[in-house]
Amino acid sequence: MEKFRTVLDLHLKHHSALGYGLVSLLTAGGERIFSTAVFQCPCNAAWNLPYGLVFLLVPALALFLLGYVLNARTWRLLTGCCARPGCGGGLRTFVVCAQLSAAAAVAPLTWVAVALLGGTFYECAASGSAFQARRLCPGRDSRCEVQMPLVPCGQAQVPEVQELHKELKAQSQVLGWVLIAVVMIVLLLCTSVTRCLSPVSFLQLKFWKIYLEQEQQILKNQATEHAAELAKENIRCFFESSHPKECNTPSIKDWQQISSLYTYNPKEQYYSMLHKYVNRKEKNQSIRSSQGDAMVPIFGFVDSTGMNTTPSL
Repeated sequence: MEKFRTVLDLHLKHHSALGYGLVSLLTAGGERIFSTAVFQCPCNAAWNLPYGLVFLLVPALALFLLGYVLNARTWRLLTGCCARPGCGGGLRTFVVCAQLSAAAAVAPLTWVAVALLGGTFYECAASGSAFQARRLCPGRDSRCEVQMPLVPCGQAQVPEVQELHKELKAQSQVLGWVLIAVVMIVLLLCTSVTRCLSPVSFLQLKFWKIYLEQEQQILKNQATEHAAELAKENIRCFFESSHPKECNTPSIKDWQQISSLYTYNPKEQYYSMLHKYVNRKEKNQSIRSSQGDAMVPIFGFVDSTGMNTTPSL
């Protein structure tokens, strides 16, 4: 039991890092399966380039779109957007979209980096490229450009041309390591800048995340109890042909306000939209946009929490 509790505590403390690590691991495993069991380079001058690029980039695009689908902030932003005036524009929406794109890019970048390190997809695509042929073939056998598409399959009849396999693989692996280095540098810089510009301290930020976990858990429990009571009352009235007792349920406007994107105001320290809603000065006051509110990148985790973090489609 103690070991299970230790694992649970580790997950709660580092769930974001573990989630990104698991996504990267699954993506790398998927790429290995594709490259060994599915991918078969046609070794044809007309097909090598498009075939290799499709396997290199299309799965990355699919993973990128999947990252949007599985992010709770996407649906917090889009749900009911068309029914609200002025939705879909402004700096706030741009900032959120940029953060969503950065989070969604983890899996596709992992796919491309692992694929480049393996070299299979790049070798196939590059061997069918006229640009690579013009760059690598000068000074070699006159049949180089014709034989080059056969290199990935090991069918080039000229040994000098077949040796280009090593050069293409080296190019792919260098590009893979460069991509990894660039991503790590950009990630470090962005994390450092957002942390440096944070209006709250390190310990308050940790408390903030603890508060959100507790708020969402209690909200889910209370919502379940309230929904069960409302359902029981409606079913009782249906069978007894009676009128239901009054049951206080938040209005559509109330739900919309606590579901809107979080904005930070240094004059009013609220940890969530629900916290801001219950502390509003006037009952009919809108909490979506107040004077001094700003979209702070480091507080993006506030919108990522929800009663169900994976949306049902």
